[in-house]
Amino acid sequence: MTPSDLVLPGLPPGPRDAIYHFSEDPDIKVFRPRRSRSLPGYPEGRDVVWGIDEYHEPVYLFPRECPRIVLWALERSTRSDIDRWIGPSQPRMAAFIEKRWLPTLQSCRLYRYSFDPTRFEDTGDHGTHVSTSTVKPASVEPVGPLLDRLEEAGVRLKSGESLQTLAGSVDSSLHFSGVRLGNAETWRPPPQDDSANRGNWRPPPANPVG
Repeated sequence: MTPSDLVLPGLPPGPRDAIYHFSEDPDIKVFRPRRSRSLPGYPEGRDVVWGIDEYHEPVYLFPRECPRIVLWALERSTRSDIDRWIGPSQPRMAAFIEKRWLPTLQSCRLYRYSFDPTRFEDTGDHGTHVSTSTVKPASVEPVGPLLDRLEEAGVRLKSGESLQTLAGSVDSSLHFSGVRLGNAETWRPPPQDDSANRGNWRPPPANPVG
């Protein structure tokens, strides 16, 4: 089960209809497990194929190497945090990128690979799933213009000179996902010695975009 504090409002109950993987390569025939980061029960990681469910896929509607921060409200999120970081209109998600990545986002051709969900297990971590065996995609389709897809998914996209201005959102009552932040021109991660108190700080795997 997905922990309640990581569930987006309105998440449909029950098993997923499909699991997805995003790539700029349109011709991947087979996905083979690769060593992962630490997972619950597997502190040294596992050899897995990563996937994401449809409800959380907007986190990966970006070029693979694009650093981004994605926020969404939780049941326990405060109105002040929502207004400050997401906005009073409260979209389903708010995503932030550096301005220098906008041309790449606009020109990127991304493809969505679909998999049989019975081949994957839920990690319990914001929609990510893993398979420990080699899997073949059931289908692949172009995502289309990413700006359009993000808007259709209810994601408010904002760009700025630096992602460092979002550092305060890590300590907020919102859910915080940071992807490829090592590629950001400026980003100082939260202090390691305070990580146990940062319940929202969960950097998702980059692998669902391959």
